Amino acid sequence: MSEPRVLVTGACGCIGAWTLATLVSEGTSVLAADLASDPARPRLLLDGDDLKRIAWTRLDVTDREAVVRCVGNEGITHIVHLAGLQVPFCKANPSAGAAVNVLGTVNVFEAVREHSGQVQGLAYASSIAALGPTSFYGDGLVADDAPRRPETLYGVYKQANEDTARIYWQDWEIPSVGLRPYIVFGVGRDQGLTSDLAKSILAAVAQRPYHIKFSGKVALQYAPDTARMFLGSARSGYRGAAVCNLRNDVLEVDHFVERVRAVCPGAEITAAADHPLPFPADLEDTRLQEVLGGDVPYTPLDDAIRDTATRFETLLAAGEIDLTQLDG
Repeated sequence: MSEPRVLVTGACGCIGAWTLATLVSEGTSVLAADLASDPARPRLLLDGDDLKRIAWTRLDVTDREAVVRCVGNEGITHIVHLAGLQVPFCKANPSAGAAVNVLGTVNVFEAVREHSGQVQGLAYASSIAALGPTSFYGDGLVADDAPRRPETLYGVYKQANEDTARIYWQDWEIPSVGLRPYIVFGVGRDQGLTSDLAKSILAAVAQRPYHIKFSGKVALQYAPDTARMFLGSARSGYRGAAVCNLRNDVLEVDHFVERVRAVCPGAEITAAADHPLPFPADLEDTRLQEVLGGDVPYTPLDDAIRDTATRFETLLAAGEIDLTQLDG
């Protein structure tokens, strides 16, 4: 059997950067794929020598032949597929959003199908946006197989990813695990509405006021834990097409603010009132527990906030982080 070699698509995103950092720390061979030419987020986590341990390639996931060729020629054994365009980009350009998020994911599955004897595991990013609004589910925990009713194009595309995975298992027995992150926070999370939680920690460290633009109950996943969930899922040997909610910490945004203030005394953080996110937060993670054998990565929230603050302090002192992300 060939030595493990992991392909990470969307490697320059937040989860991608943490996935690279995890693989480098293990000494695992990794190919980082992205259209971005500047590994800005990975650079926040890895020094120059560590970055040199990563092989980099510019890969357009909408190009089927390029994806198939990459997986075959590079001897890829596991794939963490994170490449995608987020909610506002999909709304602004639905065709591009569908090309990257839907066709790009189909092409990754095609590459696995073409090299099914070589590729041993695939984990891909779905999203909480594939579900419906909180009011659609009523009281109680929302199961992994709860009905979906996405209300954004991004969510529709993620629903398509989940159904694509199901059909690839049904027709060709290509196994996969799809994960639905809710709010991922940590160093490198600097885009999108829900990045406000990570930005609030940065603002606290920089001694700047910050206003979180949403409220209510949310589910939080610390970025390095999330990376380990994706890697564990890709390596799990799961047979089927699993789609998994992510849970970890479930709490009110106001409670999160209190925890940040406890770690960073004097933090001037406020949060919007009566502006909840349109997704259920009380999620079962039964299927993820099954896929990972009950060992779901989890860093206690206070430790995660403290580690993030410490990392931001170091980055700020070195002049390596852009505070303009706190504007607007």
